[in-house]
Amino acid sequence: MLHSHFALFLGKWQVRIVSSSFVLRRLRGVSIALAIVCLPFAAVAASADQSPVQQVITLIDAGQFKAADADIGKALAQPGVTTDTHEALLFQRERMRRILLDFTLDADAAKARVRKQIPDLTDAEFARWDQQGLIEHQVIDGRTLYFKRAPNNLFLLSAEAAARRAHPAPSSDDPMETLNDHHRAARREALATHRSSVTPNHVRVTETVTVHADAVPAGETIRAWLPFPRELPGQQEDVRLVDSQPGGARVAPAGTLQRTAYLEKQAQAGQPTTFAVTYELTIYAQYHDIDASKVVPTKITPELAPYVAERAPHIVFTDDLRAYSRKVVGDEKNPYRIAQKLFAAVDRIPWAGAREYSTISNLSDYTLHAGHGDCGEQTMLLIALLRLNGIPARWQSGWIFSDGSYENIHDWGQLYLAPYGWVPMDVTFGQLQPGKGDDPALQWFYLGGLDAYRIAFNSDFSQPFVPPKQFFRSETVDSQRGELEWRGGNLYFDQWDYDFTWQRLPASTGKGNAE
Repeated sequence: MLHSHFALFLGKWQVRIVSSSFVLRRLRGVSIALAIVCLPFAAVAASADQSPVQQVITLIDAGQFKAADADIGKALAQPGVTTDTHEALLFQRERMRRILLDFTLDADAAKARVRKQIPDLTDAEFARWDQQGLIEHQVIDGRTLYFKRAPNNLFLLSAEAAARRAHPAPSSDDPMETLNDHHRAARREALATHRSSVTPNHVRVTETVTVHADAVPAGETIRAWLPFPRELPGQQEDVRLVDSQPGGARVAPAGTLQRTAYLEKQAQAGQPTTFAVTYELTIYAQYHDIDASKVVPTKITPELAPYVAERAPHIVFTDDLRAYSRKVVGDEKNPYRIAQKLFAAVDRIPWAGAREYSTISNLSDYTLHAGHGDCGEQTMLLIALLRLNGIPARWQSGWIFSDGSYENIHDWGQLYLAPYGWVPMDVTFGQLQPGKGDDPALQWFYLGGLDAYRIAFNSDFSQPFVPPKQFFRSETVDSQRGELEWRGGNLYFDQWDYDFTWQRLPASTGKGNAE
């Protein structure tokens, strides 16, 4: 989703191309992670003491789709199946369908994609990179299928492959991932004013969602949930709905953890169906000047208890997670130093374009074993590790933009450090590289700080919408693109497109009435 290095837009997907020097920088020091996590998922047989749903999940994760589908059919036919179990089983059938939409390439097709950038690629090279886990694939019912983004991810994960490209692309990235004057100004103003919320941006944003023509029958009502900014004091304020298409958008209450604007519109034959929402808000950069010597272990109150707890399926303290944590943390006891070690370790795990999250049974465990991840996968792993170490941590996500052409959806988080309270973290932007004359503290800007070029729609993951959705969500973890359905079912991502545009407003017009 993020960390784009020369992004080519093909439909809704971004193909990212990165220079070999970047790959070397990201892979430097990754040996700790590789020693523990670069292991293939084992094809584990379903256990007799598992629930029917968990047995099906185990079979799907092992690539045994036919067996999983047969088990789903048997379980659904049993008398007394609860509504929750019924829905969970049906979703696992849908998950298999979605996995097959992500894993579309056989070996010949995957090689052909790689040869677009390495014309003289040999079969031996491909096989070696494949065996090293650099070209993501699954064996599904005996067929080896490659993730459709794996050929491009290869150049993000392998310096050797990146160096073999016939026409290396220039590196291009979100400017906030490189230390710049915005970071310097935020820290300077925070230290001078003793405020943590500084250098505001006042912006107007429009998101447009376009459902493909004839995706639903003419005359049917399409229901749409478009992401909408949360009101977060000190981070983003004065949120105001300006307009919507069609009119009458229903904005979820301010306390909704995954906030949306709800719209309805009838489909017309042969015509795309368009939804749009426009809003204004003020966004603040944040900077907390954290002194490690002042950080003490947090007293876990009832309010903080959920943020140090496991939360299946994506935050589970597995044996592998515990082993990885011990390797990284060592004997460190200071919570901030522990957070720095974990942040640096996850930062060293290379970024790669991700499968749809709804296809992954445990995001943090997936990232740990895959040895790569996108922003949400990296963030979920870091949250799991922080919680395991008794440091409260939680999710945030939304949309990021820049003064140039760069914009993207993105995930990050927050951690709680006593006596500072909740502070931001963005492990995908990671550690910055201070130059000559820069304060070395800027290295850790994104562990306690945040830029003013992002909008948070979500303060948690996998939370219900207002009004509730009736069918399975396309995105079961996040909410950044939108969700759509009609009375015949959910509209998945391959049936519609989305786009964001924005403009900066003068400070005097950035204020408004909070929704």
